[in-house]
Amino acid sequence: MACNFSITHQHIGSKARTGLLSLTHAEIETPAFMPVGTLAAVKAVAPDIVWDAGYRLILANAYHLYLRPGHELIERLGGLREFMNWQGAILTDSGGFQVFSLAKLRKITDEGVLFQSHIDGSTHLFTPELSLAVQEALGADIIMVLDDVRGYPARETEALEAVNRTTEWAERSIASKKKVDPALFGIVQGSMFPDLRRLSAQGLTSLGFDGYAIGGLSVGEPHELMVEIIDATTRCLPENKPRYLMGVGMPIDIIEATIRGVDMFDCVLPTRNARNANLFTSSGRLNIRNARYREDHGPVDPQCDCVLCRNYSRAYLRHLFREKEIFGFNLATIHNLNFYYRLMSDIRSAIRENRLKSLLQQYSFQTEEIDD
Repeated sequence: MACNFSITHQHIGSKARTGLLSLTHAEIETPAFMPVGTLAAVKAVAPDIVWDAGYRLILANAYHLYLRPGHELIERLGGLREFMNWQGAILTDSGGFQVFSLAKLRKITDEGVLFQSHIDGSTHLFTPELSLAVQEALGADIIMVLDDVRGYPARETEALEAVNRTTEWAERSIASKKKVDPALFGIVQGSMFPDLRRLSAQGLTSLGFDGYAIGGLSVGEPHELMVEIIDATTRCLPENKPRYLMGVGMPIDIIEATIRGVDMFDCVLPTRNARNANLFTSSGRLNIRNARYREDHGPVDPQCDCVLCRNYSRAYLRHLFREKEIFGFNLATIHNLNFYYRLMSDIRSAIRENRLKSLLQQYSFQTEEIDD
């Protein structure tokens, strides 16, 4: 069994649904958020901390692990789960977005992406076949096709080229897949053009993937446009397959996408924000470096029961960040991961109780920092 997805509840009044995603190494309730462990580590926390927070599926990156320490080494050492001592499931990104972000160091052709390593300048040709081979060697539960990602704004001719190339690469990925176990997801492209999103979705769904991702968003487009494209795309995807929105992570964006039928999310936001002293709380976002917390004996969030909020004050955490103590990064990351797990639990409950739109209003304040 590579992947089995069943819908357990359909929200009344929207396309939101709860589901159960069964993979080789875990069962995941959806909608679900995946912490990002790009280099086989969720930054600043141990794998057992991520597990204890409730997560059963995390993301790692094929491009970065291909460059260091190398997929062949990881395979010899028992695969990514053994290598990082993670007992849950793993999704690996194909590397399409990473090579997109290295615009000055890469050249895209029909064959693949020719790029220079950002580490040592060495030249590599990353093809759909190589991307699949890397991910299979890593031993992930879900692997992604290599896609052609374009930024915002993009001309329609550019977006069409990316759609056609992504579909061709998807066909090559299916043909090169050697292992039965990992589920294989296609990635819908098309920039901000609904017609091209539909064209991309039609091409990919005809190939029969285990799930479908929405790529090429959160690249600088306005919030309203992103929501419009998510809506246009999910309308074209099969209802009985999981839908994964790549790289979108603000709480309000996750809820908006859930309303439109998305089941899976990943983003560096909770961990990156934590390392930058920005914490998510039940009252809004909080920058712990602010001077107002210098003598604040209260917890970061009175409604949170994570190790930070149970045992340490805002004043103490502020002190750790001002002194650049690594322990502060650890505590803040644990807190934000706990916040995101509660967010997804709240979303699933709201779907079952048909009150998702009221939850959207409840979390709308997360776009701004606390000003108390």
